[in-house]
Amino acid sequence: MAQQHKAIALISGGLDSMLAVRVLQEQGIEVEGINFYTGFCVEGHTHAIRNQDKEKQKRNNALWVAEQLGIKLHIVDVIQEYKDVLLNPKHGYGANINPCLDCKIFMVNKAVRWIKDNHKDGFDFIITGEVIGQRPMSQRKQTMPIVAEESGADDILLRPLCAKNLPESRPEIEGWVDREKLHDFSGRSRKPQMALAEKYGFTDYASPAGGCCFLTDKKYSDKLVDLWEGRGSRQYEIDDIMLLKVGRHLRPKGSYKLIIARDAGESQYLEGYRKQYSSIQAISHNGPLALIDGDIADEDRTHAASIVARYGQGRDEYEVEMTLTIPGETVETLKITPLSTEQVLEEWHV
Repeated sequence: MAQQHKAIALISGGLDSMLAVRVLQEQGIEVEGINFYTGFCVEGHTHAIRNQDKEKQKRNNALWVAEQLGIKLHIVDVIQEYKDVLLNPKHGYGANINPCLDCKIFMVNKAVRWIKDNHKDGFDFIITGEVIGQRPMSQRKQTMPIVAEESGADDILLRPLCAKNLPESRPEIEGWVDREKLHDFSGRSRKPQMALAEKYGFTDYASPAGGCCFLTDKKYSDKLVDLWEGRGSRQYEIDDIMLLKVGRHLRPKGSYKLIIARDAGESQYLEGYRKQYSSIQAISHNGPLALIDGDIADEDRTHAASIVARYGQGRDEYEVEMTLTIPGETVETLKITPLSTEQVLEEWHV
């Protein structure tokens, strides 16, 4: 009886990795998934916060993909290790603060090490959903060998969706998989993937070309750079990553930033941070909760409260009563006049 071979698949939660697994399952390969959590992943929890997003999917896409494929998924926290990838990328950044090539090398290397640590489970090779030409930085024909070499995966890295455009990997050479049943996808078009998804009966999947990382989003990247500049340090923690995904971010002064909830859902979410951050909220009218990130001087408190009041129901009133709460100190009540739309300067918006 022929030996059944096993593969570990990098699962992002997107369509490509989903299809790559199914292609190999069709050949009788036993597959398990692995998902590396950096904190920057685009997931359904952000939709769960805002009221206006209540109709959107609220799910962990990697777990959902594993469920659809019927495979075991290993979720590995790499938040701390990933900091070096983000802060010191050997191959630089993409259009924003996205170290895509270094990220892919890191992820594949982690999979290589994971296989070695779990050698008793008999994994033979690694698969990804990469497609040549799909991503401008990390998925080019010139970078595919770089990922294999610098990750240490070498010839045990198989890309089922574009394998026919690449030199044979060990699984193909050894006959573990049939190269003729793999694919030759290339370029930015998603039509081949969507056609294959239809063939397999996949009708519900993450936005095909949306990416899976907040770092590819310009607005998010701008907020991260602003965070570093405001603090004078290129460091971050998981709470910083999460808060960059929520609210309006305004920096009226270099020493502090306001994170202002955009609806009741975000206000409720920000409540969980009131023991860590100073906060401002209206008490005479309904209005959003705002966190203060940084050091706010006494003379700036009234101005900050006037900005926050602009986004509440008392925005057109002459006077609104606000509270400014500093953790461990007394609550200060401020009576202010909300700023007008024109007084909230565009340059403050991050």
